[in-house]
Amino acid sequence: MEAMNTTTENSGDYREESDLLGTRKIPRDAYWGVQTLRAVENFGVSLVPLSNYTKLVKALAMVKKACALANKDLGHLREDYADAIVQACDEIIEGKLHDQFCVDVFQGGAGTSTNMNANEVIASRANEILGYPRNSQSPINANDHVNMSQSTNDVYPTAIKIATIYGLDELSDVLGQLIVALDDKAEEYKDVLKLGRTEMQDAVPITLGQEFAAWSGCLKRDLLRIGAAREVLKTHNIGATAIGTSLNADPHYIRLAQKYLREVTGIHDLVTAENLIDDTQNSDEFVHASGLLRVLAANLSKICHDLILLSSGPVGGFHEIVLPAVQPGSSIMPGKINPVIPEMMIQCAYMVMGHDNVITLAAQAGQLELNAFEPLIAYNFFQALKLLRNAIPILTEKCIKGIGPNPKGLEVVYRSVGLVTALNPVIGYKAASRIAKKALETGRPVREIVLEEGLLDERTLDELLSPARMTRPREDVFEIAERERREREHQ
Repeated sequence: MEAMNTTTENSGDYREESDLLGTRKIPRDAYWGVQTLRAVENFGVSLVPLSNYTKLVKALAMVKKACALANKDLGHLREDYADAIVQACDEIIEGKLHDQFCVDVFQGGAGTSTNMNANEVIASRANEILGYPRNSQSPINANDHVNMSQSTNDVYPTAIKIATIYGLDELSDVLGQLIVALDDKAEEYKDVLKLGRTEMQDAVPITLGQEFAAWSGCLKRDLLRIGAAREVLKTHNIGATAIGTSLNADPHYIRLAQKYLREVTGIHDLVTAENLIDDTQNSDEFVHASGLLRVLAANLSKICHDLILLSSGPVGGFHEIVLPAVQPGSSIMPGKINPVIPEMMIQCAYMVMGHDNVITLAAQAGQLELNAFEPLIAYNFFQALKLLRNAIPILTEKCIKGIGPNPKGLEVVYRSVGLVTALNPVIGYKAASRIAKKALETGRPVREIVLEEGLLDERTLDELLSPARMTRPREDVFEIAERERREREHQ
């Protein structure tokens, strides 16, 4: 940013552009103009330029293209001007000129600097296409032509929503791949028994496959939630202009702009808000959608905490599963391997939860007809999406796909006192509790104590204490209980 200011003030290779506050020198080779320059000088906060968010830059160009086509159809924008603007927008959509989007993502003015950065770059390129010197003011003007029938207050939130929808689509893809990996593990280990636990205490048996299937199940709900988040964000306010009253917008423009917006973006279910004033002043849609990402983050964090517990050890922990070793775990302890991939995912999940909190605060801070804090909403939403989109494939490829069972760690299931739970329907809760207590005190197997006390015979115990049979619903357990009752009565 310092280099930009130096070039502007000291180099002879510049042009002059004017705005309300006066005339400034602009590097001759820059596509941006005077308002972008002022924004760069005013908002050097995060040092993260708009160019870092390619989806947002492309979405801005898509909105400008759709609006230009609508104004051209209505005869409000000269055909040659419109065509040049559309060509400039197409180039940006293709990935060109992104380095010219240099405004900091943190900015005052509810995104005006972002909108003007786009307007000026498009105007300068359009003038160049028409054969004029590169500039953002003549003959095609950033405000009068590129921004025709628009305001930052409808362009900016609409572009954010479009960029977010693209990000959600990408997130759906990577989450779907994680779900497939979990389902594959569920099938692979469907018959591998392990000890279930509740409140970190021994419970009844479960299969390792069932653990993976449960993790997959919650993420499948999250996949649906991403679809719901996408649905929430498909409503836009193009045509609202300044505060939602559509001042300076042809009534037919709103309909045409939506038609072209769907065509340009490929998001065919985009719909104009029923109440443009409401959609301009309120940001609750972002809160709703972000909250659904928070749920995904919570589920991913829980799964990864489970992975860390189940892989703990290798001697002093559960060590029922073995995670892929991706790097040495200690600078002082030889041979130590840490669960670094789940730990990375957990940290990303916590950040997503933090971003959601900021989005909520920013949304409720809006005042009257406009929310001035939409740049903060955009930044945090894009950051959350980036973290999830980047972290999930790493979790899938470097952890989930390589997980295997540790046979020795799983043997504990056969020594578990939790097996006594299966005897409840036959010997009753009180007797089962006494057996469990005795097994814990003596370290002897449940089966051995039951036989010793003559509570059940071997055949019945084998039926009831089969760990494999305890991992699924059983129709015969009450038949066994009834059989035992009749035999006791007969004796």
